[in-house]
Amino acid sequence: MKLFLKNFEEIISGSFLIIMVCLVILNVILRYLFNYSIYWAEEVSTICFVWSVFVGASAVYKNKMDIGIDALIVRLSPEKEKITRTVAHLLTILINGYIFYLSIVFTFIAYKKPTAVLGISSAVYNSALIFGFGLISFHSIKFLIEDVKGRRA
Repeated sequence: MKLFLKNFEEIISGSFLIIMVCLVILNVILRYLFNYSIYWAEEVSTICFVWSVFVGASAVYKNKMDIGIDALIVRLSPEKEKITRTVAHLLTILINGYIFYLSIVFTFIAYKKPTAVLGISSAVYNSALIFGFGLISFHSIKFLIEDVKGRRA
């Protein structure tokens, strides 16, 4: 259970990616071999893709694998490096927090709008934004606290 909680973003993102790829491959095989297509496959694949991207972005940020300006920061003195990292974390928290808020608003607006094929709420797509940007904001706050306390290099 601890392993799942530690890696749940990677597990969720990877699961959605696997479902998407398998569904697309199955649909292609059915289309070319049996001249039959699963009518809902494209919509479900799109939902899986959206969730995989936004939850995956959070996993990338959590593992510090995102593109950064470390090449410039490491050349600074330790004091200036800490200040620069703190400012970067604060900006990340502000920007992602704002996008998180907009995602909530956007999801409430789209809640009553049904999807084209399945007729389910469009909030299924948009809630991935809430989840992804919420987690990135959470990790940014965690990194800021670690930097201020001096636990990270």
